[in-house]
Amino acid sequence: MYRKLTSNEIEQLKLQNCSAKDWQLIEVKEGFTTDYVNNVRFSGNIRLGKFTKEYDLPGGITVHSGIVHAMLHNVELGDDVRIYNVHNYIANYRIDDGTCIENVNAILVDGRTRFGNGICVPVMNEGGGREIPIYDHLSAHLAYIMTLYRHRSKALDKLHKMIDEYSKLQESDMGYIGKDVRILNCGSIKNVRIGDGARIKGVSVLKNGSINSNFAAPVKLGSGVKCNDFIISSGVEISDSTLISCCFVGQGCIFGKHYSALDSLFFSNCQGMHGEATAIFAGPYTVTHHKSTLLIAGMFSFLNAGSGSNQSNHMYKLGPIHQGVAERGAKTTSDSYILWPAKIGAFTLVMGRHTKHSDTSELPFSYLIENATESYLVPAVNLRSVGTIRDAQKWPKRDNRKDPIKIDQINFNLLSPYTIQKMWRGREVLEEIQQLSGMTTEEYCYNNCRIRNSSLKNGLRLYEIGISKFLGNSLISRIEKQLEKGVSDLHEILKPDSQTGSGEWVDCGSLIVPRSEISALLDEIENGRIKSLDEIQERFISMHKNYYSYEWTWALEHLERVWGCSYKEVNKEKIEYTVKRWKESVVGLDKMIYEDAKKEFNLNAQTGFGIDGDQEQRLKDFENVRGTFESNSTVKEILAHIDRKSKLAEKVLAEIEGL
Repeated sequence: MYRKLTSNEIEQLKLQNCSAKDWQLIEVKEGFTTDYVNNVRFSGNIRLGKFTKEYDLPGGITVHSGIVHAMLHNVELGDDVRIYNVHNYIANYRIDDGTCIENVNAILVDGRTRFGNGICVPVMNEGGGREIPIYDHLSAHLAYIMTLYRHRSKALDKLHKMIDEYSKLQESDMGYIGKDVRILNCGSIKNVRIGDGARIKGVSVLKNGSINSNFAAPVKLGSGVKCNDFIISSGVEISDSTLISCCFVGQGCIFGKHYSALDSLFFSNCQGMHGEATAIFAGPYTVTHHKSTLLIAGMFSFLNAGSGSNQSNHMYKLGPIHQGVAERGAKTTSDSYILWPAKIGAFTLVMGRHTKHSDTSELPFSYLIENATESYLVPAVNLRSVGTIRDAQKWPKRDNRKDPIKIDQINFNLLSPYTIQKMWRGREVLEEIQQLSGMTTEEYCYNNCRIRNSSLKNGLRLYEIGISKFLGNSLISRIEKQLEKGVSDLHEILKPDSQTGSGEWVDCGSLIVPRSEISALLDEIENGRIKSLDEIQERFISMHKNYYSYEWTWALEHLERVWGCSYKEVNKEKIEYTVKRWKESVVGLDKMIYEDAKKEFNLNAQTGFGIDGDQEQRLKDFENVRGTFESNSTVKEILAHIDRKSKLAEKVLAEIEGL
């Protein structure tokens, strides 16, 4: 396939101001021509492909593939590569077909490198103790286990060895730049592996990392970007002088506008603009778009951080050793502050400054509000917020991953065994507080928070509605699914598919799964039954696929508590009551959300509209900008949801009657 240069070709290259330390070390493909090789210095082992293709540049300019003004050392080029104006040199690289490199300072591999694989990221605790070795296919779920399951030291030792073995396989003294890559107007690129289709324009520094681009989901890096000790997954976009150091960046992430990230893990669909992250575990959909927003030493997912949000991870004693957790769906408002350690419950809104180390994890869907120097908790109130529903609807629509191979197995469900078990426990907690402190107490104390009497009573009511809605959802889905299969016996319909699913559930880096499955996986890693990272990923995929089977096992356990009997003994009357209770809960909650949405269209919301006119002009201006309440898409969906679910309840009740 390759041949030596002919004497005529060597002479022609010399005439074109080319030189080589040893012309015999240069090999070319059949079809190679010297026409497009000018002002090039060769050294080491060189292989050159054919130069037959032209490229169209913006503005209507056409250029030809070839090599002009460059120094190449130990380089292999595929077909139709264009290299133009390399200020220093390209060394120790294999550059695949159709790639263009123009106006760069240097591209080199210096010694043996693993291209970012195996780098340890000191996530969550800046003082150390939770270091995670990153690699090309790191999932949020595996990272979650390695970060938080330090008590399973034997399993973690084996996981570290698996990642080290994978990293060793990536080790090389030759870099790779894939097919159809564009590297334009860049600074220094050192010890970096670049996948197919990447677009790298104007970056300042790339050092020691992997850019896992592919044609389905190309990576785009823009002006002024600096990345050191990194792995960037498919579909990522980084621009505007963003700084990335010692980080893993998951699929579909977007960073820009001078964002700065250090010692952090970012998984699918995270977004960072303007602000800063240090030592964070950013699960899927961790989003911050504002200046002066700091995320530090915490674990987050499905987070929306408001402008000026901040946390502190030390109290001026033993340094930055404290950490915090904001469970999935948490939100922070503008200028909010949390003093770590603290634990914020799922789908909780944090407003104001909080320095009392609160733990609200057993009371999800709450508001945590500052009042003077105290932290007040309003349990469950976020269940009736239209914003919560809007968030749940938008996340699947904003999945930026184009890669057909999804590394993170993301469960988008707002209500799941994970959140409902917390509501169940939250209801028990609120009842215990009432019993201990009395029904008429004005304020209750709980985990360094205060809860007003009226808030507690309302929380009990809302948790009851949420639980009824979820259990009814699971029951109705089960009945419909089994009837479609032709099963007509009531008890046979209710029979679980497996025993897996009972007990506690966890949110394992966006994978909602029974804790027993994670424990079983770690057991198999420890005893050697699972020996590879691919097998572990397959298990995560299997857990995700079986979610609804596991969910039914859990839901049925809790339905049996409500019914007061086993599913084998339940009668149609109790099933019908559950469906009717579900309908009441769904419609009741939707009406609360409907009323909450109205607030976005009241007179206060119209302040600032119709700036120079009367009330009528203000209303018209408002409606032309925001639309009317009745025409709003979210409002229309709420009303449609009420109608659909009401009809579904009647349909299922009729089907139950026929069983």
